[in-house]
Amino acid sequence: MVKHGGVNVGPHAVGCKVADAAALRGGGLSNQVQAVNVEISVVLGRASLPMQQLLRMGRGAVIPLDATVNEEVWILANNHPVARGEIQISDDKIAIAVTREANVFDYMAGGS
Repeated sequence: MVKHGGVNVGPHAVGCKVADAAALRGGGLSNQVQAVNVEISVVLGRASLPMQQLLRMGRGAVIPLDATVNEEVWILANNHPVARGEIQISDDKIAIAVTREANVFDYMAGGS
């Protein structure tokens, strides 16, 4: 294990050999971590439907969500809640402004 920034990191966790452990201590880990891509997704709301209703849906079907227009959305990094945000629309583009950290327990409970 290599201690980096207060976190124990096994050399295999970053895809390198044990022989590279010394390089990790020299800042190599920091460079590797910064090069990792993280998938960001946004959850606008949730819905629970019976399978029968879902199977009957076709093009143009509308799924009502549990969210309101001005409610904060969930921002996920690799499917893990990391922040809350507000939808912003400018011209044809949609963006999310981060408003606060996510409360993981609220996310798991489906709360706001």
